[in-house]
Amino acid sequence: MQEAIRADICAFRERDPACTSYVHGMLNFKGFLACQAHRVAHRLWGQGRNGLALALQNRISEVFQVDIHPGAKIGKGVLFDHATGVVVGETAVIGNDVSILHHVTLGGTGNACGDRHPKVGNGVLIGAAATLLGAIKVGDGAKIGACSLVLIDVPPHSTAVGVPARIIPGKDPGASILNRDLPGQSMDHTSEILDYVI
Repeated sequence: MQEAIRADICAFRERDPACTSYVHGMLNFKGFLACQAHRVAHRLWGQGRNGLALALQNRISEVFQVDIHPGAKIGKGVLFDHATGVVVGETAVIGNDVSILHHVTLGGTGNACGDRHPKVGNGVLIGAAATLLGAIKVGDGAKIGACSLVLIDVPPHSTAVGVPARIIPGKDPGASILNRDLPGQSMDHTSEILDYVI
């Protein structure tokens, strides 16, 4: 858990220009604070202390307006930018080096039990107010456009935009991608959209 916390604070310092120091991020960024509180709730959940984990999750939701189920799995180096209104369901998985903006939902599609929430790969960027529903997979290095409704799998290094989302392939899906080119780390919201028609 300590390694994940260190990676998270580095993510805030490196990716958010408003974060002027590590201490500033640790004390004042509710996305960071909510993520670390979730890590504690997740540990309690894993120990079978579900009542305490859910009580902590409820308090996190009240204080930070961030609702992450204690069963959700979150990788390291994750940035919840602004974080207000973020909802992450019980069976969701968020990979390493992911950046998620405010009002994002990783939710289910109904009252089904079992695996029912999105699985987000490494280095993914999810734009503000995007909604990802169901047991879909978002590949490594993908981008989800702001306000998009994603109901289908998103291939690695591609972009999903629109309501419902359409997939726009990356420049060269087979090319080697360096970490600095991952949208979750670069915070690059642009895409090679040349002929997109809604």
